[in-house]
Amino acid sequence: MKVVEVAAGLIYCEGRYLIARRKPGVHLAGFWVFPGGKRELDETLEACLQRELFEELNIHIDVPVPFQIVRHEYAEKTVELHFFHCRIESGDATAMDCVEIRWVWPHELGGFEFPPADRPVIEALQRQTMRQDL
Repeated sequence: MKVVEVAAGLIYCEGRYLIARRKPGVHLAGFWVFPGGKRELDETLEACLQRELFEELNIHIDVPVPFQIVRHEYAEKTVELHFFHCRIESGDATAMDCVEIRWVWPHELGGFEFPPADRPVIEALQRQTMRQDL
């Protein structure tokens, strides 16, 4: 089965993360996700994330820091998600290739419908925040 590599940004600002809602007619339409996209041939995951976030949100980010890799099998394909921590370096996030975007606190992430592959990352972010609050 085909493996699709995806880079996803855990875009962080003042305690909150940026999430985006997928457009109708695309894979996982209507779900909330951490923005990003598929890696192209001869492209690093970091370059992929920078390109995708500019295309989707009109932002430039700082150097992405690897956080977690999640492999998930859907009926039609296997997706390998590479999650990176990053911050906006320039630009104001705008929903250009998604229905809407929101800045949310880690404890609020559970209230949004994310794809199953994102659950381990959400739980890790919430645990990390809890440790920082102690």
